[in-house]
Amino acid sequence: MVILLMGVTGSGKTTIGRQLAGELGWGFADADQFHPPANVAKMSAGQALDDADRAPWLDAIRAHLDAQLAANRNAVVTCSALKAHYRATLLGDRRQVRLVYLQGTREVLQSRLSRRQGHFMPPALLDSQLATLEEPADALVIDISPPPGQILAAIRTGLSL
Repeated sequence: MVILLMGVTGSGKTTIGRQLAGELGWGFADADQFHPPANVAKMSAGQALDDADRAPWLDAIRAHLDAQLAANRNAVVTCSALKAHYRATLLGDRRQVRLVYLQGTREVLQSRLSRRQGHFMPPALLDSQLATLEEPADALVIDISPPPGQILAAIRTGLSL
């Protein structure tokens, strides 16, 4: 099984993903590692990515998902996956991939981003991500307001892990 954690910037994908993978003894991959340098430069300059920018990034993440499934490895992978067609690209008919949406209010997200340091994604891009977000109808939805331990427990319960 692969768990795909999705959500906008500041939703805790990396933090929760690393901790969940650690608890389960599974592999972990953060979507940020799949961005081409041009995407990182664009976001670092405060510019939102468009669909053309995201296409090679999504292809690389999909290839990673396929490699994990082909090797029969359990893994946790993060990706903002903001639009339905991005998720269709990533998930396709991969029934072994479970989608978990880390959902939060703008206020909670902004508070988290104001404390984050050393990340190429500036807090100013939160509004563009929220405007782009198409909330999934087919995901396990997890509220990001509680502490990480409660979020992890909710994911494990929701996925029967």
